[in-house]
Amino acid sequence: MPTRFSKTRKHRGHVSAGKGRASTGSIPEVVVWLVVSTSELKPRYLSPRAQLEDANVSSLPATKYHYGYFGKVGMRYFHKQQNHFWRPSINIDKLWSLVPTETREAYLSGEKKDTAPVLDLLPLGYSKVLGKGRIPEIPIVVRARYVSKLAEEKIVAAGGVVELVA
Repeated sequence: MPTRFSKTRKHRGHVSAGKGRASTGSIPEVVVWLVVSTSELKPRYLSPRAQLEDANVSSLPATKYHYGYFGKVGMRYFHKQQNHFWRPSINIDKLWSLVPTETREAYLSGEKKDTAPVLDLLPLGYSKVLGKGRIPEIPIVVRARYVSKLAEEKIVAAGGVVELVA
C-alpha cells in the first residue's frame, strides 16, 4: 500500500493521531504510597496522564543515572560579569619557576645574598597564591591580590615577605 493512503498521513499534526487521549483508561490505575510520617503510609493515586509522564520520564537515562541534572538550583545572578571573578591561582611550589632562569640560578646557588627577588604576580597573570608544596629557604618578596594563610606562613618562614596589591 502506498504511503499516501496510510491513515497516519491524515493524522499529521493532530495531538493523539486517532489513538485517543491518555485519559481514556487504557492504562491501569497505579497507587503510589506517600510517606506522611514514620508510622503512617498514605496512598496517592496518579491520573493516567501523570502515570504516562512518570513512566516516560523515569525511564530516561538522564533521570535514571544522573538524577538532579535537569532543573534549577539556587539563586539567579543578574548581569553576572565574569571579569569580577577573575582569580587565577598559583601554588608556592611554582613561584620560583616564574623567576627568570639566570636570576633563579644566581639566588639558588648562593651568589646573590644581598637582595631578594621581587615577584609581582599580576603582570604574570596570577592573582592568588596558595600554600601547596615547599619553597627553598631563600627570601623572596611576593606581590599578589590574594594570599592564603598557609602560603603566607610558608613564605614568611623562608624569610620572605608578602605584599598585598590592589
